[in-house]
Amino acid sequence: MLRYRLKLEPDDNGTVLVTSPDFPVVTYGVDEASALRHASEAIELLLASMIEARGNIPPSSVDHGASAFVRLPLQTTLKVELYRTLRAAGLSRADLQRRLGWQRESIDRLFRLDHNSKIEQLDAAFRALGKTVAVDVQDAKPDMEAA
Repeated sequence: MLRYRLKLEPDDNGTVLVTSPDFPVVTYGVDEASALRHASEAIELLLASMIEARGNIPPSSVDHGASAFVRLPLQTTLKVELYRTLRAAGLSRADLQRRLGWQRESIDRLFRLDHNSKIEQLDAAFRALGKTVAVDVQDAKPDMEAA
């Protein structure tokens, strides 16, 4: 799952200010839980706009002493990785459409973070790009994360 570093600090009005060294995101919450939730939403919106603009998406962060992380949902992670895979292969959505034989709208939905794509569709898209998806289930870490 994609994880990005966050910095939480008390704001001068009693709220919790959240920034990210990985993204130009600034948000807040009335407490740490709401601040983390708002950060997750803000980063997902930013990722969606980066995909729409055909921009580069930073890699997932590793733990280098960060105080908090945002862990993005599985479907968001899969869609971002599909986008990265398509770009790394030097292919367009039209190329993927031809490989799958699907309608354009179905292809576009694979890259919309606000659309709930079927896992089978995402799997088929990865396979059309010569990739497979591996799932790794791990024990949850007790660190501060927004899911």
